[in-house]
Amino acid sequence: MRSHLLNDTTAESYRRSVTEGVERVARKLATTRGPFTGVTPAELAPVVDAVDLDRPLGDASAALDELEDVYLRDAVYFHHPRYLAHLNCPVVIPAVLGEAVLSAVNSSLDTWDQSAGATLIERKLIAWTAARAGLGPLADGVFTSGGTQSNLQALLLAREEAGTADLSKLRIFSSECSHFSVQKSATLLGLGRDAVVSVPVDGNRRMQSVVLAAELETCRAEGLVPMAVVATAGTTDFGSIDPLPEIAALAEEYGAWMHVDAAYGCGLLASTTRRHLLDGIERADSVTVDYHKSFFQPVSSSALLVRDGACLRHATYHADYLNPRRTVAEKIPNQVDKSLQTTRRFDALKLWMTLRVMGADGIGELFDEVCDLARAGHDLLAADPRYDVVVEPQLSTLVYRYVPEGVVAPAEIDRANLHARKALFASGEAVVAGTKVDGRQYLKFTLLNPETTVADIAAVLDLIAGHAEQYLGENLVHA
Repeated sequence: MRSHLLNDTTAESYRRSVTEGVERVARKLATTRGPFTGVTPAELAPVVDAVDLDRPLGDASAALDELEDVYLRDAVYFHHPRYLAHLNCPVVIPAVLGEAVLSAVNSSLDTWDQSAGATLIERKLIAWTAARAGLGPLADGVFTSGGTQSNLQALLLAREEAGTADLSKLRIFSSECSHFSVQKSATLLGLGRDAVVSVPVDGNRRMQSVVLAAELETCRAEGLVPMAVVATAGTTDFGSIDPLPEIAALAEEYGAWMHVDAAYGCGLLASTTRRHLLDGIERADSVTVDYHKSFFQPVSSSALLVRDGACLRHATYHADYLNPRRTVAEKIPNQVDKSLQTTRRFDALKLWMTLRVMGADGIGELFDEVCDLARAGHDLLAADPRYDVVVEPQLSTLVYRYVPEGVVAPAEIDRANLHARKALFASGEAVVAGTKVDGRQYLKFTLLNPETTVADIAAVLDLIAGHAEQYLGENLVHA
């Protein structure tokens, strides 16, 4: 069994195995004709269940053959131009190269004596991103597993900075379109979901700062504590960006921590044409960025940034076997002092390799392309009488709804849109997402692939209309 350990004596075996795996994935990428096969859970589950994990195959080639049946054949491929569903981006090759390196070396980013150069690389990338956001000379941060963890840690810091022993008095303000992790974080932090005040949005799905001001004043008048205001720079459903300057001014006036959830919109930090859409982010106390959404990085690659690095002490715990207090005086850089995690992957290497090969402008150009595509897609939808589109995109998301000719009950239109999405997914020809707007069922394109064209969007819209029309026609016949 020692022959399977990666070390100096097995380096050649490692090379052969990884090369074979890469070649198989490369062949799959080159020959995949759709984003999905349409396989159902009922069809695939028995194939996976039939695998006897207590009987190893003993050979990497045989395991890869089996993997074809249980995973590779039926994976949902985000690189395909007709994958238009969730916030999943195709990945850039330098980042995948970084993934291969970091997995093999297997550094753990908790202490210097486990990571050395990796620690300094992560710190430099945090400083680079914070500078792009304009957070100032005291800024710091740490890589995380994703936006949910980043938001959780940000609100932990906000709770501690509020300095209030009575947690029942703390309130968090976020828009009705903010990410569900805000409510989840409130629960995990002992505040409860009721601590989150949902602020209405305007017609462009942006937080109404006038209503926020009124809610903050009510909070103060009732003797409660405005712990944090969460502004969203790129909502999950609409890609809308809250009015950051106005929110920053209100947060400052009422002594609330300002957190910007830019998990989606962080790609604007690299944009050469749209960076101004994030104006005001420099006034935030903390910022969430998800490189694995709009920097074209493999999952996971996220970070929490803070304007004042000193506040990260609220996540610091010392263990004699890991990061004893003396290491602080010795100026040993232990990243665990800043993180909610202990053992942590060197995910920063993927972004490092990307910047060293492509540069920030290269990333920004890709993100600008998908934002331009969304504009063109909006024009297409707005001119198509079969569809109702909700808002003009600020980023790369389009929310729309198939609307048939003639008088059809709204509930029946809901069912037609749901059916169309499911039928499209089952066909494997394209993948789109769904959501609800004002209680009605809508569909959603999240455009993150620069290879997607306006022709792809038009073709998918025709497919959706066809499925919806077939559903309505069959129901009419049955009626």
